[in-house]
Amino acid sequence: MSPSGVPRGGPPLTEAEAEDLLRCICFKTGPPRTVGAELEWLVHELDDPRLPVRPAKLAAALDTVRSLPLVSALTFEPGGQLELSSRPAGSLMECLDSLAADLTAVRAALGPLGLTLSGYGVDPWHAPRSRVLHEPRYDAMEIALDRTGPAGRAMMCDSASVQICLDAGLEEPGPLGYHRRWQLAHLLGAVLVAAFANSPVHGGRRTGWRSTRQALWTDLDPRRTLAPTPDGEPRGEPRAEWAAHVLDTPVLCIRAEEGPWEVPEGLTFREWLRSGLPRPVDVDDLRYHMTTLFPPVRPRGHLELRMVDAQPGPDGWMVPVAVTTAVFEDPHAAETVYRVVKPLAERAGTEPAPRNRLWRAAARDGLADPELHGAAVAVFSAALDALPRIGASERVRRAVAAFRDQYVVPGSCPADDLQVVTS
Repeated sequence: MSPSGVPRGGPPLTEAEAEDLLRCICFKTGPPRTVGAELEWLVHELDDPRLPVRPAKLAAALDTVRSLPLVSALTFEPGGQLELSSRPAGSLMECLDSLAADLTAVRAALGPLGLTLSGYGVDPWHAPRSRVLHEPRYDAMEIALDRTGPAGRAMMCDSASVQICLDAGLEEPGPLGYHRRWQLAHLLGAVLVAAFANSPVHGGRRTGWRSTRQALWTDLDPRRTLAPTPDGEPRGEPRAEWAAHVLDTPVLCIRAEEGPWEVPEGLTFREWLRSGLPRPVDVDDLRYHMTTLFPPVRPRGHLELRMVDAQPGPDGWMVPVAVTTAVFEDPHAAETVYRVVKPLAERAGTEPAPRNRLWRAAARDGLADPELHGAAVAVFSAALDALPRIGASERVRRAVAAFRDQYVVPGSCPADDLQVVTS
C-alpha cells in the first residue's frame, strides 16, 4: 500500500477473471438474516437554516462528532453531509435501536455548537453548497460528472438519503430468492421514491419534482447511475446483467500514487482490461470501479436500495427502513407485494431505472400518480401486517401507521408539506 492509500498493484486482471469475480461477489446468497441502513443528513444552523454554515464552524463540528464513541460507521459527504452507516444487524430492531442511539449522541454534540441535522432529500436553501472534502476521489468525480452538467455537483454536495441494505436472498426460486428480490427492488423502488419523496425545493426554488434528488440522479450520467437492463427484457439474470453492466460502464478515474488521478473520457472498464493502458488493471481497480457506480439498487454481496430521500423529523428515517425490511424479509409480505408491483413493469418498459416512465413519474408526481398510489396503499398494508412477525416494536408500528394515514392513504408525500421561507 502506498502512503496515499492507493494499492501499488497486484497481478494483472483478465476480462474473464473480472467477469467471474463479479458473478461471485455481488450476490452472496443464503437465508436473509441481516439488515442495515445508511443515513445521510444535511448539517444546518440550528437557529436559522437559511444561513450557510461557515466552513471553519463545520470543520470544528465534524471533528467533534468524529470523537464520539459511535457503533455506526461515521463518514462525511463532499458537501459536509454527515452519514451514519449501521453494522449488519440481526434484526430490524437491532438496526433501528443502534442507529437511534448514535443519532442521539450526534445531535447532543452538535446542539451546543449551534448546528442541527436536517432531513431533506436536497438542501432547500443552499445550491450549490461548496465542496468541503478535497480528496483525489472527489476531485476526479467532480471533473467526470461536470461533463454532463450541474447535477453531479448538486448530488455530491446538496443531497441526502436513507439507504436500506438487505441480504441478496436464497439461491433457489421463491419469494426470498435472490432473483425475485432483485426484481422486487427495481419495481418497489419506484413506489418508495413516490411515497417518501421529500425534496421539492432546491436552493430556494421549487423545481417541479417532488423528489428533486431522484431527478438529479436521473440527469447525472449517461450510464453510471442506471440499473442494468438486458436486451429485450426489463430484468434478466442478475449476476450476468450486473457483471456486463459493471464492465461496460466508463471508468470514473484511474488512481495514482502521486499527483491528480487521471479522469479518462469514455473508457469502459472492459476496454481498460483489454488494452492494459494507461496501466494494467488489478483486482483492487475492479473493486474501486464498483464504488463509482450509483444505480438505484446496488449489489454489494447484499442489496443496497439507494432511492429514498432523507426524511423529516428526528425519527422519520425509521419508516422507510421498517417498511422496506418488512416486505423483503417476511415471505408472505414479499409474495403479496411482488404481485402488487409486478404490473408496474409494463409501465417501466425496457428503459432502465431511474430513467424510465415509471421512475420519472414517481419522482415528479409522488403518490399523486394513481397507479403508484394504489401500489403504495397495498405495500403499506402488507408491511403493517408483517412488522409484528419480524419483531418490530409498538413504537415503530405506530410510526409506520401514522405515515400511512398522513401521506399514503390520501395520496400525498412529505414533499407536499414542505414550505420553505427563503427571505
